[in-house]
Amino acid sequence: MKKDLISINDLSAGEINEIFALAAELKQKRKTYGEPLKGKTLGLLFEKPSNRTRVSFEVGITELGGHAVYLGSEEIKLGKRESIKDVAQVLSRYLDGLIVRTFSHATVIEMAKASTIPVINGLTDFSHPCQGLSDLFTIKEKKGFAGIKVAWIGDGNNVLNSLLFGCAKLGIKVAVACPKGYEPKKEIASRTETSVINSPQDAVKDADVVYTDVWVSMGQEKEARKRLKVFKKFQVNSELMRLAKKDAIVMHCLPAHRGQEITDDILDGKQSVVLDQAENRLHAQKAILIKLLKG
Repeated sequence: MKKDLISINDLSAGEINEIFALAAELKQKRKTYGEPLKGKTLGLLFEKPSNRTRVSFEVGITELGGHAVYLGSEEIKLGKRESIKDVAQVLSRYLDGLIVRTFSHATVIEMAKASTIPVINGLTDFSHPCQGLSDLFTIKEKKGFAGIKVAWIGDGNNVLNSLLFGCAKLGIKVAVACPKGYEPKKEIASRTETSVINSPQDAVKDADVVYTDVWVSMGQEKEARKRLKVFKKFQVNSELMRLAKKDAIVMHCLPAHRGQEITDDILDGKQSVVLDQAENRLHAQKAILIKLLKG
């Protein structure tokens, strides 16, 4: 039976830790691990542009001995030029696996149902499981999971959803600070030890990890002016970081809008682990690929 990765919520704590253990080994043996995907071809079906997701997957597939085929929005035009079902069934005859980065979460679910090959969610409007697993792997490296507090400052978006799903599986406490009306859905937040408040200061107090993301995501450009005003008091800066633990780390999934959700001195400072976090996308995703394609 084929395996997909649509949401972190589909994984058990044991499966998550298996991915982390393999990712650590892959990181240590990056050039010497071997080629478990030799002879396999994976498609990257992207309706949204990407830097980290595309490059980390293409490099990871290559390092594992496989081959990547990039399919941009103009090549396929999902649901317009051809139905999602037909695309999924045809690509299943050519490829060994498929990474889908799309606007609607329903699209990746439909792709997975119609495909006979593993489908990986490379980002939707609802979740970003590869980012979430990479984030948690980074937290494990830097802080471990025992007794830590994670503070999220900003929008209750897809990245936060995946982080909350992962923290729920691993028993990690999360404090979420969002403006009113921009909180994560209650059914997601209620899955873990999550407090949702509207005060960044209260959320960050004694935090081991401070995480932020852009205030305006792809597809929300028409809301930009309103969002910049609403989120103005939710910036991660030196004043806010004084309330966190002295050894707290700062995370951002990138791209960052410097001077908006985070200031330069924090993004580039000693507490920032954003580059390690970005690198870990490669290692965690390689582990995901091996788990799904090799069992």
